[in-house]
Amino acid sequence: MAIAISPDILVLVLGIVLAALYLFRDQLFASSSTPKSTTLPSKEASSNGNPRDFVAKMKAGKKRLVIFYGSQTGTAEEYAIRIAKEAKSKFGLASLVCDPEEYDFENLDQIPEDCAAIFVMATYGEGEPTDNAVQLMQNLSDESFEFSQGQHRLDGLKYVVFGLGNRTYEHYNVISKQVDEHLTKMGATRIDYLEWKDGMWETFARIMNVEEGQGGDTATSPYLKSRIPSRREGELSARALTRSKGIHDAKNPYASPISVSRELFQNTQNRNCVHVELGIEGSGITYQHGDHVGVWPSNPDIEVERLLCALGLSEKRDTVIGIESLDPALAKVPFPVPTTYATVLRHYIDISAVAGRQILGVLAKYAPKPEAEAYLRNLNTRKEEYHAIVTEGCLKLGELLQLAAGNDINVVPTTQNTTAWNIPFDIIVSSITRLQPRYYSISSSPKLNPHSIHVTCVVLKYESAGSRISPRAIFGVGSNFLLNLNYAANGETAPLVSEGTEPATTLFPAYAIEGPRGAHHEGSVYKAPIHVRRSTFRLPTNPKSPIIMIGPGTGVAPFRGFVQERVALARRSIEKNGPDALNDWGNIYLFYGCRREDEDFLYKEEWPEYVKELQGKFTLRTAFSRQQPYKPDGGKIYVQDLIWESRAQVADAILNGKGYVYICGDAKNMSKSVEETLARILGEAKGGSAEVEGAAEIKLLKERSRLMLDVWS
Repeated sequence: MAIAISPDILVLVLGIVLAALYLFRDQLFASSSTPKSTTLPSKEASSNGNPRDFVAKMKAGKKRLVIFYGSQTGTAEEYAIRIAKEAKSKFGLASLVCDPEEYDFENLDQIPEDCAAIFVMATYGEGEPTDNAVQLMQNLSDESFEFSQGQHRLDGLKYVVFGLGNRTYEHYNVISKQVDEHLTKMGATRIDYLEWKDGMWETFARIMNVEEGQGGDTATSPYLKSRIPSRREGELSARALTRSKGIHDAKNPYASPISVSRELFQNTQNRNCVHVELGIEGSGITYQHGDHVGVWPSNPDIEVERLLCALGLSEKRDTVIGIESLDPALAKVPFPVPTTYATVLRHYIDISAVAGRQILGVLAKYAPKPEAEAYLRNLNTRKEEYHAIVTEGCLKLGELLQLAAGNDINVVPTTQNTTAWNIPFDIIVSSITRLQPRYYSISSSPKLNPHSIHVTCVVLKYESAGSRISPRAIFGVGSNFLLNLNYAANGETAPLVSEGTEPATTLFPAYAIEGPRGAHHEGSVYKAPIHVRRSTFRLPTNPKSPIIMIGPGTGVAPFRGFVQERVALARRSIEKNGPDALNDWGNIYLFYGCRREDEDFLYKEEWPEYVKELQGKFTLRTAFSRQQPYKPDGGKIYVQDLIWESRAQVADAILNGKGYVYICGDAKNMSKSVEETLARILGEAKGGSAEVEGAAEIKLLKERSRLMLDVWS
């Protein structure tokens, strides 16, 4: 039953409750109103067990060096590991090699006084840090960022900076220079180095109070086990071995069947350029115009045989070996194991590269005779000698071992004409970098070619320079690998050449193009291992924006893909909106150069068809540098000359049409000359000079991604 309560009683009860709350307020609300006395854990205490605390790891592992690497492709990481190995072998110092993305930097000021930090930094894109070094650079540059002592200071920190880059690159070593500036500004002490790290080690030893030789013969390389039952024969991934499906990328390349392959040069007496179409249907691989395709070559037969003979392994070529790392922090096994000696040399390490100077001092102690040891030590210690003999002579490791031992490097290597060196194989593996894919700008559009990737590759063959080593032909590994595939895919044999009374030999190096266990050859179809690397080299989404493309030689490759992209869009637009659909499109200009119209004019037959499909919106201008007419002063005509001739259209497209400019090809000469010409055109159009107004406009175009480069040395 309901009970009725009068308002007077309610007021009385409420008054009693409020009075009680007031009288006992301290006891009732003590837990919420009185602050607790707590002790916050110190940074050192909280770092115990923290996987992102590199200082704690240094102390736990008794490591006196921490080496950070900013790497986009893996080169800086390899170099960081190499430095760690040298510190170990020279001074007995252990190092912690760190991916900066995996660590915090508040305690950079806690590195002990007897320790040092080394930064191995690459520069990416338009003078940007590599992806894994973005946070590091932000912490170093942001003056509001506080280290553990509450300041943006690094007093007492000893450091070394190594920059990796190409001198022809506009933003050469920008990030390493910025790291140096930031650290110096914060009070850190730089351990100087000369042009190469030899000089750095001398200063390092003095500042760190260590002596060379303390490392003894401490092993930091992988070691070997023989007679292991199963083996890899050149497969680049576990899935390639089992032939199971999975995502295809740089860690699991796809064996792409070659559907079309043909020679592009009309005159192939001295040069070749191959067009290869790589099938991707059913692979899961996709691409966009402007992307790059990585082709994974093997080393040529002759260099594999040369090094097998020079290492005394010719009879053991098929011996199965396993490779493990004694210290994974210093030496990661760079390829699948178990495998064989011949497989390592053919598929996994880059024995076709010019021999590095630093390895020579290590190899000298294994020389078969004193003269060979003295020869290598001379090259190791004298940079000028190394440059004159090895660099200019383009000597590979196998050739250099032969030369040091007094062998003839110009004959086919055999065990009879090649002196064997007793070099432990683990030293070879740990001293030579992994054989990397060769990247090519994709020359097709997925909108016209959804099931294939097109490659336009000029075959690299040139003569070595210098006077110390007799000139001889040098062959690019990746391009000659593709040339071999081109001949095989078309059922052709490489042409033979003979000189005097010598027997005819092939003009190009031969490769084991059948692949591991014959997996890259099925019937009449040959395959090439590939993966796609994404790029920011892209067309604007709006077809109303004018486009200016400059690409002499094979620099035209991505622009063939660009034009195909626009052709596909034009077909859809006309189908949807009628024959006048392209009226408001921006003009597309392609400035292309080669030697002669009848010799090396790439895709000569295709361009007129694209002009028709784009209804006059596409204009091709060509420069033939070795064909009349020349310039009035007798000079050759190049793409920059064509751009200057078209300066009115170029300036209008960029300044009034808000157009986009793309440059692809040689970075050392062409790209620089083109930018200078563009600066001159834009400077004059703005009523000023190339040096001031023109340079400012070029800078603005780059900042807004309206001037983009895909260049190489």
